[in-house]
Amino acid sequence: MKLGRPRTVVLICAVVSALVLSLPGVRHTLLRAAGWALVANDARRPVDVIVVAVDNYQAGVLEAVDLVHEGVSTRVALFEDPASLTDREFAKRGVPYYDAAALSVEQLHALGIHSVEVIPRSVAGTQDEAALLPHWCSEKGYRSLMLVTSADHSRRVRRTLQRAMRGSGIDAAVLASRYSGFDPDGSWYSRAGIRTEVVESEKLLLDLVTHP
Repeated sequence: MKLGRPRTVVLICAVVSALVLSLPGVRHTLLRAAGWALVANDARRPVDVIVVAVDNYQAGVLEAVDLVHEGVSTRVALFEDPASLTDREFAKRGVPYYDAAALSVEQLHALGIHSVEVIPRSVAGTQDEAALLPHWCSEKGYRSLMLVTSADHSRRVRRTLQRAMRGSGIDAAVLASRYSGFDPDGSWYSRAGIRTEVVESEKLLLDLVTHP
């Protein structure tokens, strides 16, 4: 049975990653380069709205607050955090639902940011969120945005957002949050950091192959 193209690419990436990690002499240099390959930062410039991605609410909120203070925008938006099946079941049993988006709104208000919007969503994932933004921006009349995301997959997010915005006339920038916890210079010191690099590198390579 032949493997599908995406599955074959993932398998090749996994094999290459394993070979890289088995070479102590070049491992650190290659992993550092791989770490920076995952990071994308567009120029900080004035935009209509700053959007916080769902991959890291807390780090995104802190970065958004800094951007507002820098004069990038006065508006901050974040995606709704709809209750899942397990969340609803906990609520039925008397356990409060932990709404990450609602908490982020409270944090933004506490830090002096009062122009905050919540973007309705019923799906999860980078692809789905990027697909929502052109329509949402058009409805709101926004012609530019800066999407704040976690550093470890900011480049993949930028590629996805650029595809989604194609032909919309909306200027979309991506910024990796400095508070996301991923250090491209030193993530390879820990197993968790190496694992993050390997997994995200495979995803980025797959995106490059499927969307040249």
